[in-house]
Amino acid sequence: MAPVAEDSVIQATALDRSFIDGSGDPQRKNPEAHVTGPPAYLLSEGKATLQESYLDSDRDDFPTEEQMRTLRRVPQKIPLKIFTIAFVELCERMSYYGTVVVYSNFINKGRFDKDGNPTATSTGAAINPSSDDAQPGALGLGKQVAFSLTTFNGFWVYVVPLFGAWIADKYLGRYKTIFYSVLIAEIGHTVLVVSAAPSVLAKPHTSLGVFIVGLLITGFGTGTFKPNISPLIMEQMPDDPMRVEEQKGELVIVDPAVTATRIYNWFYWFINWGALAGQLGMVFAERYVGFYVAFLIPLIFFLLSVPILVFCKKWYKLTPPSGSVLGPAVKLLLKALGHGFSANPVKTLKNWKTGEGWDRLKPSTLGANKPDWYNFDDAWVDEVRRGWGACGVFMWVPIYWLAYRQIDNNLTALCATMALHGTPNDLLQNMDPITLIVLVPIFDLFIYPFLRKHKINFTPIKKITAGFIIGSAAMLWATVLQYYVYKTSGFYETGDPDYKSPINVWAVTGVYVLVAISEIFASVTTLEYAYTKAPKNMKSLVMGVQCFTSAFSAALAQAWTPLTNDPHLVWNYGSVTILCFVTGILFHLAYYKTDQANDELDLLPTGHFGTPAQAEDVERRLSAAADRRASVIDEKKISTEPVPEKI
Repeated sequence: MAPVAEDSVIQATALDRSFIDGSGDPQRKNPEAHVTGPPAYLLSEGKATLQESYLDSDRDDFPTEEQMRTLRRVPQKIPLKIFTIAFVELCERMSYYGTVVVYSNFINKGRFDKDGNPTATSTGAAINPSSDDAQPGALGLGKQVAFSLTTFNGFWVYVVPLFGAWIADKYLGRYKTIFYSVLIAEIGHTVLVVSAAPSVLAKPHTSLGVFIVGLLITGFGTGTFKPNISPLIMEQMPDDPMRVEEQKGELVIVDPAVTATRIYNWFYWFINWGALAGQLGMVFAERYVGFYVAFLIPLIFFLLSVPILVFCKKWYKLTPPSGSVLGPAVKLLLKALGHGFSANPVKTLKNWKTGEGWDRLKPSTLGANKPDWYNFDDAWVDEVRRGWGACGVFMWVPIYWLAYRQIDNNLTALCATMALHGTPNDLLQNMDPITLIVLVPIFDLFIYPFLRKHKINFTPIKKITAGFIIGSAAMLWATVLQYYVYKTSGFYETGDPDYKSPINVWAVTGVYVLVAISEIFASVTTLEYAYTKAPKNMKSLVMGVQCFTSAFSAALAQAWTPLTNDPHLVWNYGSVTILCFVTGILFHLAYYKTDQANDELDLLPTGHFGTPAQAEDVERRLSAAADRRASVIDEKKISTEPVPEKI
C-alpha cells in the first residue's frame, strides 16, 4: 500500500465536500457545505464511511484528485469461484442458443416442397444432407410465422426477468432463484424434445402446440435466470473501494469499475463459448439427424449446471433478499418526477436534470415530516436516483437490439438464398460468437489497457455510443448485400419466391463480425452499467430492466414484420441502419454530462435500507461520524474553495 501525503488527504476531503452536505448530487458542487450536515458515505452494517476511511490515519490509500487524473487504473484479482458461475452461464447459453438456432428452420421450412415431394425425413433432417442445397425442415409455416414466433420468444425471454428480479430481491435471493430457474428451463427443454419427436412431427398442428408450450416454459426459466446470474458473479468480489497501491514499482489505482469491466468481458466470453457450442453443433444435428436431437443435446448439457451449483454453493457469497425494495424505489421516482413537473415540457426536463426533486425527498430534508415508509438514509436516495438514471440509459438500447435481432432470423433466411457450397444456411450465425471469443481477450488484455495507459477515458456512455454506430454499419452491410442478392438472382425481373443468388454465402460474414464488435461495446457495457449504477439491494431489479430493453426491442421488431417478406428486405435493413445511427448520436448528446460525471457517480456511497429501528441506529452513528469528521477537518483547516466539475 502506497502512503499518501497529508495534503493529499485534505485535497481528497475537499473533493467530496459536496457530498458531506447531504445533497448527494455529483453535478451540483456546493463550496459552502457545512460538515455538520448529514454525512454521505455511509456503508451498510455499521462499516465506516468512505470519508472516514481516508481521513483515518490507518486508511490513507484513497486516490487524490491529482492521482485520479494521472494514475493508471487496474482491476482487482478475480477469484476462481467466479469462473464456476460463468460456467453455469455457459451451460445455460449453450442450451438456449443451441435450440434457438434451429427454431427458424423448424418453423419456416417444411418436409415437402410445393409439389409434394419430400425434402426432409420424418425427423426433419435433410434427405440428402451432403448436398449443397440440403435443407432441414419440420412445420413449413413460412418466414413470417417463423419471424413472429422467434421474435415473440425474444420478447418473452426478456420480459420475464422483471419478475425474476423481483422474486430474487424480495423473497428468494439470487442463488435460489437461479437454481429453481434452471430446473424450470430444463423442463421446458424436455417439452421441446417431445415436440420434435417423429411421431409428433407427423401431426404438425400438435407439434406446433407442444412446441409453443415448450417455448413458454423454457423462456420463463431462462428469463428468471438472466437478471440474477450476472449480479451473483459480481457479488463474489470483495466490497473494496477505489484505492492506490504500488504494483511492480508503479503507483496505480485499483478501480472496482475497471474490475467490473474485466469480469463482464470474460463473463461474455464464457457466454459466447456456450453460444458457439450450441449453434455450431445443433445446425449439423438438425441437418444430419433431426430436430429432436438438436433439442436433446442442449438439454443434456444444461443438466451439468445443477451439480456445479450444488457443489460450489459453500464457496459463494450469497446476499439474502432485501424485502420490499421495489415499492419505496418506485415511490421515490414518482415523487421526484412530480416535484419537477411543469406544463412546459422543456422546463420539466430542466427541473428533472437539476435533481432538486430528489434532494427534497431525503430524510434529512423532511426531518419529522418524513413518511412512515421511510426506512432508509440520504445515501440510499442518491443510489436510487443513480439506479433509475441507469434505467433511463437502457431505454435507448432497444434500438440497438433492433439491429442485433436481425441475426436471429432475417440473416438466416438471407443465407438460404445465396450460394451455400455445402454450408448450412444457419451455420454463418456462428461468426458472431467466434468473433467475440477472439476479440474479447484482445479488448480486455490489450485495447482497454492501452487506452487507460494513454489516459483515454473510454467511459460506458462512449462505449454504448460506439455500439450504436458499429451496429448501424453492420445493417448497412446487410442492406447492400440484400440488394445485390435480389439483383443477381433475377428476383426483380421474375419475382420467383425460390430465387437463388450466385453470391457466396460467406459474404454475409461482415455483418456478423460488425455485430459482434458492437456487442462488446453495447451489450457487455450495459451489463456493467446495470451492476455498477444500481443500489446494492436492487441489483437484480436494475438488471431486469436492462434485460427488459431486449424484450421491448422484440416487441418493436414486430412493427417491421411487413418488411421481412420479399421484396421489402432492403427497406428492412436500410431503415434499421438509419434509425440505429441517428439514435446513437442523440444518445451521446443526451448523456454527455452524465458521461462527464461517471467517476463521481461510481463513488456514491452505499445507502442503508432497513427497519425503522435500524434507521434510528444509522442516524445515531451518522451524528457521531459527523462530529468526528468536523473535528478532523477543523484541525486540517481545509479550504472551502470550489471544486472543479471534472475529476
